Amino acid sequence: MTVKLDKKIIGYKVVTPSNDDAIPESQTEGELERAIEQMTENVSRPEELHGSTYKVKTPLSEHALYITINDIVLNPGTDHEQRRPFEIFINSKNMDQFQWVVALTRVISAVFRKGGDCTFLAEELKAVFDPQGGYFKRGGKFMPSLVAEIGEAIEDHLTKIGMLTGPDLGDHQKAILAEKRAEYEAATQPSAAAASAPTGEANPFPETAQLCHKCMTKASILMDGCLTCLNCGDSKCG
Repeated sequence: MTVKLDKKIIGYKVVTPSNDDAIPESQTEGELERAIEQMTENVSRPEELHGSTYKVKTPLSEHALYITINDIVLNPGTDHEQRRPFEIFINSKNMDQFQWVVALTRVISAVFRKGGDCTFLAEELKAVFDPQGGYFKRGGKFMPSLVAEIGEAIEDHLTKIGMLTGPDLGDHQKAILAEKRAEYEAATQPSAAAASAPTGEANPFPETAQLCHKCMTKASILMDGCLTCLNCGDSKCG
């Protein structure tokens, strides 16, 4: 049926199937959603922000990089309080990579302020490979590029504030790995003694350990014909 409008429209309302004037439950939920502040690009920066600074020392440069991630606290003092990353800064005495470092920090900060799920940034950055080859950081973990190590610092920070859950081994699995490591060190006593000698870099895993292709850490040992990673627990024997 066609309805002709003779007057200007000055207002409207949604009519429910039951022709009720209002639904109190929906209004209550809407008011609750409006009361809870979410992270969006319209959230203004407070005068003071708290964050963390991570030191990245690579063999590619004489000077270290210092990555600072500042967080904003939304809905403080309520049941909906949450901490979200707001901005990132990277500083170093080495100015060779200054242009792309500044560009990267501005793009990442813009994604932080946009709101929503920003955890994908860590995986995307960690998947960047240097065509000239990567390097091993302290602890025997392989880094495919400097960008990947920046991504790992972001991942550590997101895990610390609760946006990501780190892979945690169970107590039973930790006990098995500790037992297997003790057996391996007992079987290779000379190598273990050499590994305990001061080398300038702290490596918690045996010196003869191989690279684990799952966690990219030199922590895989061969025991009883089975290659097992002492870091993440990955095993070729299942």
